[in-house]
Amino acid sequence: MATQTRKKSARPAAQTPAAMALGTLPEWNLVDLYPSMDAPEIKRDLNRAEADSAAFEADFKGKLAQLATAGGLAAAVKRYEALEDLIGRLVSYAGLVHAGDTSDPLRSKFYGDIQERVTAISLHLLFFTLELNRIDDAVIEAAMADAKLGHYRPWIEDVRKDKPYQLEDRVEQLFHEKSVSGYAAWNRLFDETIASLRFTVSGKQLTIEPTLNLLVDANGAKRKAAAEALAKTLKENIRLFAQITNTLAKDKEISDRWRGFGDVADARHLSNRVEREVVDALVAAVRDAYPRLSHRYYALKARWFGKEKLPHWDRNAPLPKVEQRTIKWDEARETVLTAYGAFSPKLAEIADRFFAKNWIDAPVRPGKAPGAFAHPTVPSAHPYVLLNYQGKPRDVMTLAHELGHGVHQVLAAPNGPLMAPAPLTLAETASVFGEMLTFQKLLAGTADRRARKAMLASKAEDMLNTVVRQIAFYSFERKVHTERKNGELTAERLGELWMSVQGESLGPAIEFKPGYEVFWAYIPHFVHSPFYVYAYAFGDCLVNSLYAVYEKAAAGFAERYLNMLAAGGTKHHSELLKPFGLDARDPAFWQGGLRVIERLIGELEAIDRAG
Repeated sequence: MATQTRKKSARPAAQTPAAMALGTLPEWNLVDLYPSMDAPEIKRDLNRAEADSAAFEADFKGKLAQLATAGGLAAAVKRYEALEDLIGRLVSYAGLVHAGDTSDPLRSKFYGDIQERVTAISLHLLFFTLELNRIDDAVIEAAMADAKLGHYRPWIEDVRKDKPYQLEDRVEQLFHEKSVSGYAAWNRLFDETIASLRFTVSGKQLTIEPTLNLLVDANGAKRKAAAEALAKTLKENIRLFAQITNTLAKDKEISDRWRGFGDVADARHLSNRVEREVVDALVAAVRDAYPRLSHRYYALKARWFGKEKLPHWDRNAPLPKVEQRTIKWDEARETVLTAYGAFSPKLAEIADRFFAKNWIDAPVRPGKAPGAFAHPTVPSAHPYVLLNYQGKPRDVMTLAHELGHGVHQVLAAPNGPLMAPAPLTLAETASVFGEMLTFQKLLAGTADRRARKAMLASKAEDMLNTVVRQIAFYSFERKVHTERKNGELTAERLGELWMSVQGESLGPAIEFKPGYEVFWAYIPHFVHSPFYVYAYAFGDCLVNSLYAVYEKAAAGFAERYLNMLAAGGTKHHSELLKPFGLDARDPAFWQGGLRVIERLIGELEAIDRAG
């Protein structure tokens, strides 16, 4: 039970030889949210949130239509916004503390207790958006003529998009209150299970992050051993993961059916504020490009390894005969900040705050949440970034990716709690653009042909993982959620669906060895955010198109780009892309983004031909 109160400089989490080779890795300091789990400020804010929420309900429930006519609705929205910030601070702190060590029972209890208390408190606020949506369109439009309420127009218009799918108040209350014992509980079970698993690799017991990291090791025997360890432990727990998947898919089906969504992914499209036909066009374009992208690249990579087919554990292997070095933390920091600064000094200045103020948690620790994320917390505070940094080139790109999110969140924060969050499709733009800046900076400084080839290959694989793999994930989810309507899916059936999309997307040059059929089980997006994954492909293709605009006309681009990020959730993707001359509804938009990946693969083929 760490209290997160340290103001001093960060310390390494573990003094193992591997950790020491990376330099001093920072641990985040959460004191800007709360001093500790048992801090009196938490009890104070919980009591305040409860009292203020109850008072809010007493003051406004049943009165919003009258307030809209009389001109008092803006004050209600402002109070609601303040409560969202207060409650969001509590939830954010609990989530970050839990992510730091999901195996700690005290942290788990704290996280669960905060979730339950906040859910009960927010029941007092549930009426607000429901009642807001019952106000006549003409009345709400007239009310927004007042500048104070008009300020919230983007949020109000977004809320009213939910109107066709909202239910009677008591049903909404039931859905909301049961979420703690429903999908939220299954999410938590998944997180704590994944963090507790141990994978035996060459006699060593590893958590999931170091095990996954071995899949990009230069030693082929280690890659194979890691893949087999993943398969063995996941198989031993596959019934639990199948149950989690089935339960959450059914939970979503019930919610979708009651709300009247026509397609399994429509709820996600609505929350992303993106039209179904736009996503369908993206998916169709990527699937059509599989042979020109992934199939072509992995056939090329197999030849580099002197094979007709690559076993699945070699899919992300580094190129043979290319030196693999450990990248220390300070070098990673300098690399990303230099790349950001060359594009925009303001971008680099904001990113540097994450390092200078200990807003990053970088070490791998037992029990720590796997993967990486940037958490926006609330506008009255600041974002935090979680990494599992192990000194690989991909870790540097992950740092660039998550800092892109972080910078976006900082720039959007002045829009306030209601309008700062960008939809997922646009939220991934800043992160992928940060990766692109870092990659281009590194590539420009690389003259050695072999090193350049390795960098291009690594970038091609990152893009394939972001575009092809994520669309395959989306296809898998569609199959699972569609078939789940007819009854539970066995673990074996889930594996069959997984293998069908993997074979289609990766192509004949990848050989799936026994055990790969359970690899769907550890992917958190399927559990936490159904259908989230297409946002990565959306963001990558968008960034490719944006970067092409930047290369053609750099003057003024950085300013337009930062303005796009600063808009947060106040504008639709069509409005945000208009200054760049881009339109996501145009099929040519997606083809343009995919051609960037094709050109990258073509350059690799040209290097091979040149000997």
